[in-house]
Amino acid sequence: MTATNTMTNNSQKPPATQLQIDVACDENELPTTRDFQTWVDAALLPKHPHKEMSIRIVSRDEIAELNATYRKKNGPTNVLSFPVDLPAGVDVPLLGDLIICAEVVAAEAHTQNKSLQSHWAHMVIHGTLHLLGYDHQSDVDASIMENLEIAKLATLGYSNPYLLITDIEEEKK
Repeated sequence: MTATNTMTNNSQKPPATQLQIDVACDENELPTTRDFQTWVDAALLPKHPHKEMSIRIVSRDEIAELNATYRKKNGPTNVLSFPVDLPAGVDVPLLGDLIICAEVVAAEAHTQNKSLQSHWAHMVIHGTLHLLGYDHQSDVDASIMENLEIAKLATLGYSNPYLLITDIEEEKK
C-alpha cells in the first residue's frame, strides 16, 4: 500500500511538507497519514518549509538487511535515515527517506512503557532530524538533538521520550 499525502488538516492548502508513505509490511497498528504529516511538519517547521520526503514502513527482515548493508550493524533497528545526496549547486526540496520498522517500534514502546502513538511520533521526529543533518555521535550533538526532539514532541503534547516511566512517576510526587 502506498499513500501520498497532498492535503493536511481539513483545508485545501497543500501541506508544508510533501510526504509519501509506503507500507511494506503486514503491521496493523500504524499511525494515520495525518499523524505522519503532523510529526514531520513538527520536526521541519517553521525553519524548513516546502520539503519533500518519504517514509517506508518495513518488516524486521527488511530493516535488518538495510542496517547491515548501510550501517554494517547486525539485526533490526527502529529507524534508518537516508538524506538525499545532491551535487553542489542543485537546489531541490528533497530531504530523503526514512525507513521505520513497525515491529521494532511497537516492541520498544511496550518495553519502555510508552504509548505506541508517542513512540511513533518520537521515531518520526528523530528520523526527520537526521535528514536535516542532526546526529548523536558525540555527547554534545546528542544533547542538541535530544533537546530539539523533546521540544518538538512537547509542542504536540508528548512527554520527554528520554525519561523512564519511573522518572515520570517521581516527578509527579
